[in-house]
Amino acid sequence: MGADQAFLHPALFYRSEDEFSSGVGQFVQEGLAAGEPVAVAAPPEHVSLVRAALGADASRVLLVDMTEAGRNPGRIIPGVLRAFADGHPDRHVRIVGEPIWAGRSAAEYPACAQHEALINHAFEGRWVTILCPYDAEALGARELADAHRTHPWLIDGTGEWRASGDYAPDAVVADYNRELPPPPGAQSFAVAEPDLVELRLRTAEIARRHGLAEERVEDAVMAVSELAVNSVEHGSGTALVRLGFADGELVCQVRDETWLADPMAGRVPASPDQVRGRGLLLVNHLADLVRMHSDPSGSTVEARFAAG
Repeated sequence: MGADQAFLHPALFYRSEDEFSSGVGQFVQEGLAAGEPVAVAAPPEHVSLVRAALGADASRVLLVDMTEAGRNPGRIIPGVLRAFADGHPDRHVRIVGEPIWAGRSAAEYPACAQHEALINHAFEGRWVTILCPYDAEALGARELADAHRTHPWLIDGTGEWRASGDYAPDAVVADYNRELPPPPGAQSFAVAEPDLVELRLRTAEIARRHGLAEERVEDAVMAVSELAVNSVEHGSGTALVRLGFADGELVCQVRDETWLADPMAGRVPASPDQVRGRGLLLVNHLADLVRMHSDPSGSTVEARFAAG
């Protein structure tokens, strides 16, 4: 790979719809003019802006609603970014990815910041450019400062590129590797292999009691089961499971004594012949939010499922 085939990950700071359309539109049109595959994953109002700006050329761009495909930040790399880039392995690919917007919850944001940091590891050595727009008017000081730390290149409203003097993605991953408090009123119980069937039944009962649709009950049961099986098989033989409800979501936490040292765990697409190691990847695809905390004393994985 030559010097002109490096991975680029710039943050675009915009202050109006016009600045968004101008910055993203130029990026997309340059890709189309070069015959490059282009995808745009953003909240629906921004997807609409891109579609209107491109006109007939919109049919040449993959447009993705990030509020659906990327509601859980943990599935954006495997399910959106890698899914598109891996489909064009021998060509330069352009992707617009906007995973952070003003409506993100306080629970979601740490996972969003870690996602932005981990993009740099996920695409190291790949001939891909991923442009991440940030609303400099609506987002807070923390979000904008973290953008400087997770992106090696910054673009302002004039379109000028400059290197970020604060670039430190691994520090962001570490900063948001925070302990996950049990949800209020959580039921806690130890689970070993003989308890897995009972765990599935209890998860389904609690999920239904809190109003999850039957389809989401099944997803929650599958996710908790996968997490518990992983903990039992790879940990000390038992897992601590907590099931509770907070902020309109079923909160499922599974803790064991294993140190999950790889922050990319669950974010790498599985190969077609891969038999094992899909559990956390599956949980990322099922849940509305997945958060993790891991250190030498053990690991906690939290999966959330919205009710209603």
